[in-house]
Amino acid sequence: MKKITVLSFLFMTTSLLISCGNGNASAKINKDNLTNAKNRDAEIEKGTASIAFDSEVYDFGTVNEGEIVEKTFKVTNSGKTDLVITNAKSSCGCTIPVWPKAPIKPGETGDIKVRFNTNGKPNRQQKSITLTTNTESGREVLTIKGMVTPKTKK
Repeated sequence: MKKITVLSFLFMTTSLLISCGNGNASAKINKDNLTNAKNRDAEIEKGTASIAFDSEVYDFGTVNEGEIVEKTFKVTNSGKTDLVITNAKSSCGCTIPVWPKAPIKPGETGDIKVRFNTNGKPNRQQKSITLTTNTESGREVLTIKGMVTPKTKK
């Protein structure tokens, strides 16, 4: 019984050693993956994108209910790598943001257009637009606010 156990152990050990030695590990490396990783690492070393706005808050003053308020926020990439805005979400369905889908190169400027429909939104209003970006904080917030004069009831 001991001979069978020892022989089984020797056979398994030999099989394990032989199977581990097959092939050249470096031949299994995908060269494209190495190139992509080097490019990605070089981009990461530049640092995160940085964003600068012409203004972060827009006060539209006093408007009549039913009017549509529009504002274009200018955004500049003040970082050393491409600025990517992946999403823009407003705090209300009455506020619609449109943002640049293409990356903004360092030093370049893009527009974020915001439309606020005041219909059904009387009195003091404040809406926020949250941008999901590749900046250090990962998100940026823009605000529009003002007074909406209610419609007169008949």
